[in-house]
Amino acid sequence: MAKDQGNKARKGIFSDARLPVSKKYVYPGSRTLMFIVGGGGALIIAALFAFNIIAQQGTLASNGPLSSNHASFGDNCSTCHDPLEGVSNEKCSTCHEKYGDDVGIHTFTSHYLYRSGDFTRVVPSENEGPCFQCHTEHVGRENPITMVSDDQCLACHEYGSFNDDHPEFQFARDEVEDEANLKFPHGLHVIQVRARKELNDVEQTCLYCHNAEPDGKNFAPLSFETHCSTCHLTTAVATDWLETTTPSTPDVAGVYTLQTIQQLQGPGSIWSYYVNPNEFRSRGDQIRKSPVYHEDRWILENLKRLRGMLYPSQGGLADLINASADVDPQDVRQVYEEALATLESYAEELRNQPDRRIQAELDQLEGLLATVRARLRDPYAPLDETQFAVSRADLNPNLSQAQIDALDQVVDGITRPCQKCHVVENATIVRAQANQNVLHRADFDHGAHIIQLRCLDCHNQLPMAEAFTTGNTPDRSVDHAGIQNLPTIAECQSCHAPRKASNTCVTCHAFHPDQSQNSNLLLYLE
Repeated sequence: MAKDQGNKARKGIFSDARLPVSKKYVYPGSRTLMFIVGGGGALIIAALFAFNIIAQQGTLASNGPLSSNHASFGDNCSTCHDPLEGVSNEKCSTCHEKYGDDVGIHTFTSHYLYRSGDFTRVVPSENEGPCFQCHTEHVGRENPITMVSDDQCLACHEYGSFNDDHPEFQFARDEVEDEANLKFPHGLHVIQVRARKELNDVEQTCLYCHNAEPDGKNFAPLSFETHCSTCHLTTAVATDWLETTTPSTPDVAGVYTLQTIQQLQGPGSIWSYYVNPNEFRSRGDQIRKSPVYHEDRWILENLKRLRGMLYPSQGGLADLINASADVDPQDVRQVYEEALATLESYAEELRNQPDRRIQAELDQLEGLLATVRARLRDPYAPLDETQFAVSRADLNPNLSQAQIDALDQVVDGITRPCQKCHVVENATIVRAQANQNVLHRADFDHGAHIIQLRCLDCHNQLPMAEAFTTGNTPDRSVDHAGIQNLPTIAECQSCHAPRKASNTCVTCHAFHPDQSQNSNLLLYLE
């Protein structure tokens, strides 16, 4: 009771600060008007945004101006956005993917293939995300949407920065040789070109054969007609070869004469009617041909026959190409294109036959070839170049060792002029690599570097300057076609580093590496 009286005595104060307290309860005024005004304002704002989204393409909700890549869309947000939703990959595919392309050049699947053509690399990944995750929009006209930050790449590739944990280039790390398949000393050619053209700069001798493409990014592939024919096979080459004009049995070692090839009228033999017969000289069981040409048809025809005798299980597909099927995976279409061209030439030779049945079959063949060629345009069509390959495992088991040795001797004889530059294996000329395809995972632009550097500043694995200066041919151990005359990562890092030239992932790499197909608008219809 005493306590209650004490509280009543202190009722007029609040806390120890002795603040006054009202003796009556204070009732707040009515909030109805506030709710009415606030709710009405919210409805007006919601209606304004709804009208903007429906009728004005949501310009009030835009995060900012579009990049120059998408600036033509203007205020038409529905081009990329679904109402009240984000941007879907399907919306991006509407413009950036071809109709009927099962893989898609801008998909993760395409990235896994990464120019390799190896479909075993197409596997699901937990790191896959939508397009907008890497390509950020609404950050201004001058912002390139293709400039992806390193953080986006390193979410999958745990390499660190280019100057920190980036691995050494594969060719240098694994000491991969340049499979040029040519017997080619650079030093000797530098000395010869300098003397013939009276050049005073070693790099001019290099550029005599290595010709830059118009955009300056890369160099044109080397070819015999453009770069070699000026000096090679310009004079008569005479050699003796064993002759067998009309072998009585398939296992007889020898070569066919020009007359025998004409009489047999085999596929692709029309060339034999346009060869000068005076190029051949016979004496006893020997035949001499002079001159010898590059890709000499008489040599290739006889080589085809000898290869068929040694490796019959191969099935004859190797006869559709002039060299081996030994190519880089990204160049496998070259083999198929050559085989198709050979078949088309065979069909063309038969067009002068009056037999209607032959003409009907030719029509069917040409239709089939057209279908195959159309399928070859698909960059992701799986191709197997090993069908054209010849290996020692295919050696004819019915031949004795003596017969095999005799056939190998004839092959060696007729290809002796070829072997001055080329490698011959399994009765097949090994394909020369016309272009050095080493940086499969990156793009390199020579034009962006040549302003500040000279060729030999980076390509310094071969002693070209010494050969040019002294005129002495370098030893083969330091100068042969298999040496990768390319810079290692340390040389690139000397310029591409923080506060120097750009060293981001996208400086050299592209997530979508098959951009060559962007302009391919052909529809692949079944």
